[in-house]
Parts: sequence; C-alpha cells; structure tokens
Amino acid sequence: MIAEKSSLSSEKVKIQEKLALFLAFIAGFTDATGLVKWKTYVSFMSGNTTQLGAAFSGENYGIIIISICIIGSFLSGIYAGTCLSLWKKCRSKTIAFYVVSGILIFYTLLNFCFQITPILSAAMIGFAMGVMNTIVTAVGNQNVNTDFVTGTLNSLARNTALFTMSDNENEKKESKARAIHLLLLWLGFLSGAVAAPFLLNILKNWILLFPAVLLLICAVTIPVSNFED
Repeated sequence: MIAEKSSLSSEKVKIQEKLALFLAFIAGFTDATGLVKWKTYVSFMSGNTTQLGAAFSGENYGIIIISICIIGSFLSGIYAGTCLSLWKKCRSKTIAFYVVSGILIFYTLLNFCFQITPILSAAMIGFAMGVMNTIVTAVGNQNVNTDFVTGTLNSLARNTALFTMSDNENEKKESKARAIHLLLLWLGFLSGAVAAPFLLNILKNWILLFPAVLLLICAVTIPVSNFED
C-alpha cells in the first residue's frame, strides 16, 4: 500500500513537471507575441510595472493607461482562475485550459472581423494569461510560477547554492532535482519566446491559434485530474 501510494505521488509530480514546462512555453510564446505586436508584455507583469513607474515620471500617459489595463486584466484573470479552482461544482483544472484556449480563439476571430485596438488586445490576452497562471502553482512541494521568470531564476540560484554547500545527502539530492526542474522551466519560457517571432512571420494575425490548439490538445491528452488533491 505504501509503495502504491508513493508510485501515485511520483506520477502526480511527473504530470506537474510536464504541465509546468508546457505552460512556461505557452507563457513565453504569448508574452513574446504581445511584445512584438503591441510593444508590451501580456504575461510578465514585472516588466509592465517597471514601464508603469517610468511612464509616471515621464508623463507618458499612453504607456500608463495600457500598463494599468494589462496589470488589472492579469490580476482579474488570476482571481477568476482561482475562483474556478475553488468552485466546488468545478473541481477539475481542465476547465482552465478550455477557458484560456477559448479566449485566444475568440480574440483571434474577433480581431479578424473588427481589428481590435492594441490596448484591448493586450488586456484580453493578459486576462487569459492570468487564468493560465493558476493551473500549476507547485511541482511536488516546490512552489513554481510558470510566467514569473525572476522568481524561477531566484529559486534556481538558491537551490544550486544548497546543492553546492549542503553536507546532507538527502538535501543535496532534493536541491539538485529542484534546480534541474527550475532550469528546464526557465528554458521552456525562453523557448516559447524564441519560437514566437518565427511563427509570427508565418501565421501573422492567426498566431494565437497555435497556443490555443496546444492547450486544447493538452487538456485532452494529459490526465490533469490525477494531480489534484
């Protein structure tokens, strides 16, 4: 029974790892798309906060407005995603995949018909990224954030230091495993950011259908319910 429970726990961690890497790729891809198309971030709120602060001092009201809108939309997305995860009638996290994918598809079709303004575009996609941010918040007992690169690198450096300095073999093994995962998580985000400009030249205004389809495939193929408490 103990061995079976340990095996199930290990399987859940593996699913969490795969999902975290996948979502980091999607976040990096979407963020790079927003940066190229609208000159702003739709997932990286640290960058938007910095831009907002600099815009206040320079009285650049255009950047102030778009930064506030995106940050507000992102926070609203996290609120909505968290409410979904806590809703007793909707326990499965699969619904968040469909919500994010649906927003990306709806935006793409709407933009094809009406040419949505950059500020509204960034706000809509920022909301979707906020919802996506709530899908995976931990891998095992390690807290992760699939679109917060600064936090990922911070944890990576800390765990590397623990691995280097610790005399405890179990602690060294655990910190090494965490450091490797965090490095892969960062590389996942980076890979998405690298891929976006290339595909943007090919897909153009249909670019966001790519992550939307990937999310739908993920929702169908990966047993998300297996890692829920």
